[in-house]
Amino acid sequence: MRSALIVVDVQQSFTRRPYFSAEAVPAFLAAQNRLIEGFVARGLPIVRVFHVSPGGEAADAFSPASGLVKPLEGLRDFAAALEVRKTRHSALVGTGLDVWLTEQGIGEIVVSGIRTEQCCETTTRHASDLGWKVVFVPEATLTFDMALADGTPLRAADIVARTAAVLKGRFAQVMGVEETLAHVRAG
Repeated sequence: MRSALIVVDVQQSFTRRPYFSAEAVPAFLAAQNRLIEGFVARGLPIVRVFHVSPGGEAADAFSPASGLVKPLEGLRDFAAALEVRKTRHSALVGTGLDVWLTEQGIGEIVVSGIRTEQCCETTTRHASDLGWKVVFVPEATLTFDMALADGTPLRAADIVARTAAVLKGRFAQVMGVEETLAHVRAG
């Protein structure tokens, strides 16, 4: 079965969000870059996804006019087989990605990127519901601390663990980077 890597929203825009924390970025980028390098070495397609805000005001970090809708600094350069811009959480809504995956004979997608519980999880669930096999790679996703409704802190690591737990066996296989690369190598 042919696999494609989906690199979701790994873009400079996030650096302008008030919740952005650079603390976990080096580990995330190391994992994300290993995944990209593995797909490049195997000649497998990589899809780059950018989130864009409709409207186009330069003050919005997700507007193309901001100049921040570009790869996050430190992300390994790669030639995307396809680049899409989305305005919704799922990379499969309104982008044509689903059509491209079908045309390319892709039976499995590997999901990585930013934010774990938001666009990465939504894309995973959506792809699974549409019939693709999905591998979700938590160590190659990034999110940020949040707070519960009562103000209790919710750590990013806990969000990643929760996301992996709810996706595993229901919507995706959950794997680390090296396990994913061995899996796609085995075909």
